[in-house]
Amino acid sequence: MSIAKTGNIPPLDPAAAEPFYRQIYDRFRGAIASGLLKPGDRIPSARALTEELGLATGTIKAAYSLLAAEGYIQARGQAGTIVTPGLKLRTPAASAMPQSAGVVRTVSYRPDSILPFQMGLPALDAFPRKIWARLGARCVRAMQASDMAHPSVYGLQGLRAEIAAYLHVSRGINCSPSQVFVTSGYRHTIELIGHALLKAGDRVWLEDPGYPPTRELLGHMQIAAVPVPVDREGMVVAAGVKAAPRARAAVVTPAHQSPLSVSLSLPRRLALLDWAARNKAWIIEDDYDGEYRYVSRPLPALKSLDRDGRVLYAGTFSKVLFPGIRLAYLVVPQTQVERFEQISQAFAGGSPQLTQAIVTAFITEGHFARHIHRMRKLYAERRELAIAGLESVLGKHMRIDAQPGGMHLILRLQGKQSDRRLVARMREEGLYAEALTDWKMAGGSASALLLGFTNVDSPAMAENLGRRVLRLL
Repeated sequence: MSIAKTGNIPPLDPAAAEPFYRQIYDRFRGAIASGLLKPGDRIPSARALTEELGLATGTIKAAYSLLAAEGYIQARGQAGTIVTPGLKLRTPAASAMPQSAGVVRTVSYRPDSILPFQMGLPALDAFPRKIWARLGARCVRAMQASDMAHPSVYGLQGLRAEIAAYLHVSRGINCSPSQVFVTSGYRHTIELIGHALLKAGDRVWLEDPGYPPTRELLGHMQIAAVPVPVDREGMVVAAGVKAAPRARAAVVTPAHQSPLSVSLSLPRRLALLDWAARNKAWIIEDDYDGEYRYVSRPLPALKSLDRDGRVLYAGTFSKVLFPGIRLAYLVVPQTQVERFEQISQAFAGGSPQLTQAIVTAFITEGHFARHIHRMRKLYAERRELAIAGLESVLGKHMRIDAQPGGMHLILRLQGKQSDRRLVARMREEGLYAEALTDWKMAGGSASALLLGFTNVDSPAMAENLGRRVLRLL
């Protein structure tokens, strides 16, 4: 059966805001939900559908990967790909579910491969693999029987102590190891906070524009996201108070607002802390890349100003080491340690102890601090060469924002160019980008591209990539 030749399935729309891979995903999912495709039915191979639709192979694979990840289809090797046997759907079509139902569809797309301009990736070519391999081998040799049992759901004690010491020196946070909980990533961190401190029906301030997965996660927990605008000083706290004065929490990125990279000003930080203290609300500080500021030293964390125990500090090793490590951490107020221990025991499975042991050694021996220092210098250089290369080719079509830090660039599109359509075309050509429009909740955003620069290692590479984008305009 060929989905492209089935009259009951709408054709792809090249003018739609949704990229092609998402349209293909929606059409397959709708066909399965409506019964047009039944459990056990074979669907076209990625290669066959590529030829039939005239699209890039990566576009088809992205759609199939998403369908497989959500359990709609299964690959059976030479037997082909089929609709999952025994699949039972409780709704007519997932795509018909309204936003108000609490489930928010994410616009994030994280390919398994490494694409040019891919966001969220550190400079993988500059990671000290030899040191990592040496420490890994040593940790394996030192393993005892106790190290092979179930890992602590709170995190390896040595790693928690090292994180607490590092945060005290580098981010101005005074915390004990018992306040540090090791998680498997940002999503796990938010889930942990949701179970411990929030409940269905609560309202939470989110920066607008802001990181899309946050509102998706809250939506799945039936927690209402309240969009709060962002200006040159970060989240407009007064707007949040006006929109939802009794909100239970606020999620902020004070060091480099995600995605605009502005820093939350001191008056706004104090106003946010005052609001949380007065209303017994929580502030979730997502410090995803606070180490990477290029115009001055990294700013102290918002948590360092917290005198009332209202701030939960979320950090990650994904940006400073590599995403595949799947390690992050959360610092909770001292009064909430017991509560988070209870929730961790109920919901967390613990991160691999061997990985935690390697990271602990990496920090203890000073490699972590040296690596951050080297990366801060390298990213400052790569940012400048990426800007120069892109501006030389795209200067008439885009304007690049001046930013004090971060790991991505913001390219403002001139005229009425749609960032969503351009992103869709770029992904079909094997280039990564995200549309600023997709990071907005309340609408009214100017079109812009979000591009990672950390793996752009030469002016020639930046210019070549710029020319590839130019051909798609």
